[in-house]
Amino acid sequence: MRLLVLLFTTPILWAEPLTLARAIAETVERHPLLAAADGRIGTAQGLLEQAALRPNPRLAFQIENLRGSWQGPFSYPRDTDNFVWVQQTIETARKRQFRTELAGVNRQVAESARVLLRQQLVARVKQAWWVAIGAERARKVYAETRTTFAQIVDYHQIRVREGAMAEADLIRVRLEAERFALAANNTDLAAERARIALLREMGRSEFGAVELVDELEGAAPPPAAEVDKALNERGELAVARRVIAAARANQQLQVAQARPNYDVLGGYKRTMGQDTALVGLQMDLPVNNRNQGNVAAAVAEIRVAENGLKAGEALVKAELQTAEVEVRMRRKQVDETLGPLRQQAEETARIAAAAYREGGTDLLRLLDAQRLQLETQLVYVQALVDYRLAVVNLETAMGANQ
Repeated sequence: MRLLVLLFTTPILWAEPLTLARAIAETVERHPLLAAADGRIGTAQGLLEQAALRPNPRLAFQIENLRGSWQGPFSYPRDTDNFVWVQQTIETARKRQFRTELAGVNRQVAESARVLLRQQLVARVKQAWWVAIGAERARKVYAETRTTFAQIVDYHQIRVREGAMAEADLIRVRLEAERFALAANNTDLAAERARIALLREMGRSEFGAVELVDELEGAAPPPAAEVDKALNERGELAVARRVIAAARANQQLQVAQARPNYDVLGGYKRTMGQDTALVGLQMDLPVNNRNQGNVAAAVAEIRVAENGLKAGEALVKAELQTAEVEVRMRRKQVDETLGPLRQQAEETARIAAAAYREGGTDLLRLLDAQRLQLETQLVYVQALVDYRLAVVNLETAMGANQ
């Protein structure tokens, strides 16, 4: 009965399975930075709507010649002048059109910035994912090695009890097992840190247990390095192009701002009992201020944006070429060097263990073989992680992190 009570009252620890595709989907859907980017797009949309509005008309009411009765006979209808008029600003030189175009381009800049942020977040999640997978794989390698050493320790204990082996060899094996245990603890800590870093990059604020689905081997072919595609897909360059468009739209607006607007007014005037009409026209005289400073600044901003785009394109080409070379070298390292070396180290460790049990080799050779197998496996895992990270860098250079 107590067993049933414990079974139904004790919480079951369940690790959430997590794949790379699911991690990316969650990042794109829930990351707070993307939500903030959506807010900036909403802000730009509000400014776009505001830019398209026409100036409001102005209603004015004015009374003149008011005075006190102690200054002489005073009659309000006879002695005062009353004005009521409506004034409307008429924008010239297509200011509203250019203002709306600038606000529209600024909204596109915000949208392109969100695309860039999404690419960056996905790239960071991919990088954190493979680092976490590598750390988890290293943890498993150490766990397997600890199991192997536990078996070796048990074997030596039995041999020592039987009097067939010196106790010094058992102490040496135990010391080596403890060294691996300490290294395994450090690996466990590194794996936990990598897991938390992954969840942080995904935008989570809670860092519960997750089970990472290991997909370290069997990598799909990396994307082809196409310069033209990279120049079209990279978010940085899309933002730079939008910034150039915004600078040009601003220059058009500043040139238009140099043209004065007209204020037309019409209304009613009553003076000395007579009802009359009131019309008028007002405008600024562009004598001193012709907006020349803002126009010059806008022209300079265009040059800055264009040079920024050129620098960005050069950087993208360099990153693409570097990433392509790195992927090729990492893949060759895994396939032609470390893969066969790992298999050879495993075979050497197996032979050394069998030979040691048959008395054909000494303890030091057995320990060296086990240590070599562990180091080779760790180097192979790190090589796989480096290759995966190189593929991520190539995808990022191509702008493929959508």
